[in-house]
Amino acid sequence: MRGTGSDKPQLRPYVAASAGFASGADSPRDLLARCLAALESWEPRIGAFVSLNIEGARAAAERSSERWRAGRPLSPIDGMPIGVKDVIETVDMPTEMGSPLFAGWQSLKDAASVAALREAGAVIVGKTVTTEFAATEPRGTRNPWDPERTPGGSSSGSAAAVGAGLLSAALGTQVLGSVLRPASFCGCFGFKPSVNALNREGSHDYQSQSCTGVLAASLEDAWQVAYEIAVRVGGDAGHPGLTGPPRMPAASAPRRLVFLKTAAWAHADAGAKQHMDEVLSRFEIAGVDILTAHNDRKVAAVEAAIAEARALSTRINNWEMRWFLKTCRDRDASKISAHALARLQEGEAMTVADYRAVLAERTRIRALYAELAARCEACVTLAAPGPAPVGLNFTGNPEFNIPASLLGTPAVSLPVFEVDAMPVGLQVMGFADDDASTMAIAAWALKQCDDPASERKPADG
Repeated sequence: MRGTGSDKPQLRPYVAASAGFASGADSPRDLLARCLAALESWEPRIGAFVSLNIEGARAAAERSSERWRAGRPLSPIDGMPIGVKDVIETVDMPTEMGSPLFAGWQSLKDAASVAALREAGAVIVGKTVTTEFAATEPRGTRNPWDPERTPGGSSSGSAAAVGAGLLSAALGTQVLGSVLRPASFCGCFGFKPSVNALNREGSHDYQSQSCTGVLAASLEDAWQVAYEIAVRVGGDAGHPGLTGPPRMPAASAPRRLVFLKTAAWAHADAGAKQHMDEVLSRFEIAGVDILTAHNDRKVAAVEAAIAEARALSTRINNWEMRWFLKTCRDRDASKISAHALARLQEGEAMTVADYRAVLAERTRIRALYAELAARCEACVTLAAPGPAPVGLNFTGNPEFNIPASLLGTPAVSLPVFEVDAMPVGLQVMGFADDDASTMAIAAWALKQCDDPASERKPADG
């Protein structure tokens, strides 16, 4: 059951809390101490981490505290306690990719995103649990709202740690639904930027639809982490990376939004559907026109085009993973899950002509979706079909998230709904390379929902 009292999951926003650092009323050192106390209590129950560097985190937090006292923080996230999904390389900890095949493996370098975070003064606390190869096979992390339920995947540990208040933010990755879905299930904010917006050098989740994302305790924290990475290391090679203001974009009211049911609507929980209908009504009362497949032919065309997003994305990913998975199978097939071996078999059955055909279809669908930008500022839908499913052998249905991955667009999960005392997110999906506008509309949507997430009193500090 969901915790009560002091056991209730509590988010731990950082940027808002940093107002007390310069005055000495609080400090990154003291905030980290509170995070570590929460970690000691929660970690045995949820298993969010695969490795920790507590000594290194304390030293980094002490240096950050000195900078804040001197009035010289390196960035707004200087001192922020952050976790790193265990498919992203860190110089001081192994990168095991959720696989016994890579137990103890170290690259002895930081990924670009991690190097940028350290340059910004962030405190890297540890590596968070990922499903095997950031794909399907769970690795035992539990949902802090109900330990009998999945936290989602593949960014399982990142979402659970942020949702329980052990961290202010954590890096995740998404190729299907691996940031937005666990954010929805664990009641934190999830930001999946445009594909190629954040530099993925050193991340072992490198399919063409994958991107590095942020799980965070506030929308402001999510933007700031992404911004500090992009301003230091840019996007993927050949791409300019995420652009926007140096602080969280101001809330901006849209004139028109599109409600995308997607193929997942048929599988959505009745309570989640009711919440979605209610929030659409609230948006309309606020003066926003809502376009749907029933009242707009272009929206209907997009709905039809993304109906097979899951099958199309799966084929793309299977082809792009086949050489890596083949190498793993050849090393020791006994250490590879049945899920991964099945993906490899499907990828090996494809030809390059097959792959080119699915890429061409993706290009067609992306162009069709881009036409909606002339008709609306963003799209909205659920971030998950409902609450996290009971059981730890399945990370949940990603179908609400796959369209944003297929389209390469920015998307945000806002923790504004509850169904059966469990969180469910509202998803705001924008247009490629317009991440700042997507965040601004998400901030407006959060206000329109009266920010039910604030009813979960933030952790002290």
